[in-house]
Amino acid sequence: MAFLPPLNPRMNDWHGKTVWLVGASSGIGAASAHALHALGARVVVSARQTALLEAFVQAHPGSEGQTLDVTDEQAVQAAAIQLLAQGPLDCVVYCAGHYQAMRADKLNLADMKRHVDVNYVGALHVLDAVLPSLLARGQGHISLIGSVAGFGGLPNSLAYGPTKAALINLAETLYLDLRGRGLGVSIINPGFVQTPLTAGNTFAMPALLTPEQAAQAILKGWAGGAFEIHFPKRFTLWLKALRLLPYRTYFSLVERATQ
Repeated sequence: MAFLPPLNPRMNDWHGKTVWLVGASSGIGAASAHALHALGARVVVSARQTALLEAFVQAHPGSEGQTLDVTDEQAVQAAAIQLLAQGPLDCVVYCAGHYQAMRADKLNLADMKRHVDVNYVGALHVLDAVLPSLLARGQGHISLIGSVAGFGGLPNSLAYGPTKAALINLAETLYLDLRGRGLGVSIINPGFVQTPLTAGNTFAMPALLTPEQAAQAILKGWAGGAFEIHFPKRFTLWLKALRLLPYRTYFSLVERATQ
């Protein structure tokens, strides 16, 4: 098999790099920020929970915390302006997420809109705030945290899944638009990870990972220049294979597996 070059520039030397992780007060975002700090990156963590951000900064000298609500467009713009005044951003990671299990017989429109605002529109706010600077520099990387729930329709994912599908499509389009401009783009599609978002699940979560395991998988993907970083493979590859099947077979297997 001929050697295939990576889809993105490899990111394996983090010393002196500035990484802005939006939505990183807990879970995958916080674990990734911790791992990046350990590798010499200057990390900036933003989220709504000020106390958690302050605890992170105290435990990670040289890091910075910003209290931020991603649904507030003007606040995101102001945060980006403040950071960019300090120097360029080498990597921007959108980790913010809202999740509640939901099925159609319990449709909650207000909560569905909350999923859209946090999971998708918040990402657009961040992109709008940082893309001009990244394009002007012709260097940098944008990473969005999606989910395997975005691969296809799943029970309990009425509100969450469509927003992650939107992020996957967004990342694909960004990649096509930005690759020739010197920017890297990646989409991170985890399986089940033990975070505050999944703590309320009452159903079995196969191949459950810790946030620390997720962070290491993300770092490995960045180092390899991957576009899509999905894990754990023993679970995600099975879901990918399902999407190759006709809908009649797909629906039957998903229903059987989730009963």
